[in-house]
Amino acid sequence: MLKIFDEIPKNLFNVLFPVFCNGCANLLLKNEKVICTKCLHKLPFTHHHQIKETEIHKTFFGLVPFEFGASFLYFTKKGISQNLIHNLKYKNRQEIGTYLGNLYANELKDLEIFKEIDFIIPVPLHKKRFHERGYNQVTTFCKAIEKNLIIPMLDDVLIKTQHLKSVTDKSKEGRLAHNKNVFLIENQHKIEGKHLLLVDDVFTTGATIEACAKEILKIKNTKISILTMAYSQS
Repeated sequence: MLKIFDEIPKNLFNVLFPVFCNGCANLLLKNEKVICTKCLHKLPFTHHHQIKETEIHKTFFGLVPFEFGASFLYFTKKGISQNLIHNLKYKNRQEIGTYLGNLYANELKDLEIFKEIDFIIPVPLHKKRFHERGYNQVTTFCKAIEKNLIIPMLDDVLIKTQHLKSVTDKSKEGRLAHNKNVFLIENQHKIEGKHLLLVDDVFTTGATIEACAKEILKIKNTKISILTMAYSQS
């Protein structure tokens, strides 16, 4: 009987302040968090971490040397992954990054390559965009990877120096030109001779990651691996 009464405040809170799934917008049940069970089972996993040659390898072949490259989900328009990234990026639902990071870390924890990585480097926002949004959308994802895989994150090394408009409609060549001389390295002594995990939200053309990677690889004896929350097939 006492247990029933203990549940009343929690159930009343759920009625007054309902929480909705970030994938389908349906009401979450008591034991569900961030997304509902149905959406969890429908997540479009890439399984990149189990594949030797992924789409990322094909994109960067002959352009950027890297040790490992993977995305967690396929980014599907009007699908669950798009809703998740949109809510994370534009609606301050930072718990989505933590949720996805915890899920993916569980898949990555037994891979030998992650025992060799020294630091996690998030793709940065320009300080103006950061102040407008209030957060970098990849930070909570990085922190979840950091916590689960015991790899420290560095957010004071890779810096974005220009505040640029979105270029989602441009080709890879257009995006590369757009990102030219946009990123620089500070505190380079921290990463000399280190293996770095470069992390972003969505891999589209690869232009942003390529620009970041090329700056990092200018530092003596650095190596990079690449991780993103989602991979766009469009």
